[in-house]
Amino acid sequence: MLHIVLVEPEIPQNCGNIARTCAATGSVLHLVEPLGFDISDRAVRRAGLDYWHLVDVRTYRNLDRFFQVNHPAEFYLLSTKAPRAYTEAAFGPDAYLIFGKETRGLPEDLLRRHYGRCLRIPIRSEARSLNLANSAAIVAFEALRQQGFPHLAQAGRLSDAETIKI
Repeated sequence: MLHIVLVEPEIPQNCGNIARTCAATGSVLHLVEPLGFDISDRAVRRAGLDYWHLVDVRTYRNLDRFFQVNHPAEFYLLSTKAPRAYTEAAFGPDAYLIFGKETRGLPEDLLRRHYGRCLRIPIRSEARSLNLANSAAIVAFEALRQQGFPHLAQAGRLSDAETIKI
């Protein structure tokens, strides 16, 4: 099962979009506090997140607590400061994809300690970064593609599909 970890996310719309990606893919969403928004049942209902019940959401008071609870054997730190592209990684079925806060990314001391686990999405050098929700979706779907999209529907169907020849 794929795991998406957001460390101190600040923008509720990004978290909502990433939660939707988790709902659609069966990925676990890990949220490391502090959060820049409310995820109580009342707030989620008010935001109209009708897919929230499909998401396995786990919260942690800080990053140290996240690592104490999970002990991930395979984790990747996503950062614009990383030495290699996400396409160079071979993602296993229990990979943890760890993303930092929108304004500052992941702490540099964490990146230094695990520099061999750091990945980036190639972008123009003039651009600061991609949107967090887009970044999470890009890397998550690459990991799932490498795994053969386990447990995911790989073909859709039009309502009148029986009359259309492929």
